Amino acid sequence: MGKLKIKTGDTVLVTSGDHKGSEGKVMRIIREKNKAIVEGVNLVKKHEKPSAASPQGGISEKEAPIHISNLSLKDPKSGEATRVGYKMEGDKKVRFAKKSNQVL
Repeated sequence: MGKLKIKTGDTVLVTSGDHKGSEGKVMRIIREKNKAIVEGVNLVKKHEKPSAASPQGGISEKEAPIHISNLSLKDPKSGEATRVGYKMEGDKKVRFAKKSNQVL
């Protein structure tokens, strides 16, 4: 597995699949499977039995993981999809958006 260029808290755009064009904030990264859970994207309905946590039970909606390759970072300047690069600023390594050259 290579280095993942998307981190928790990043705003990403979905580039392919059923949810193409939607955007959201990365809530969690699952490194072993190269997947991420994005807020409000890839919602699935889950049937839940009544329990102490949800005494009513019923059908709830939750986000399912989406593959990292289908996500692209949103450029802070233009709002379009951009790739991520790394560069040294002084003695610190920083991420930057390749489209606008802006530090993330």
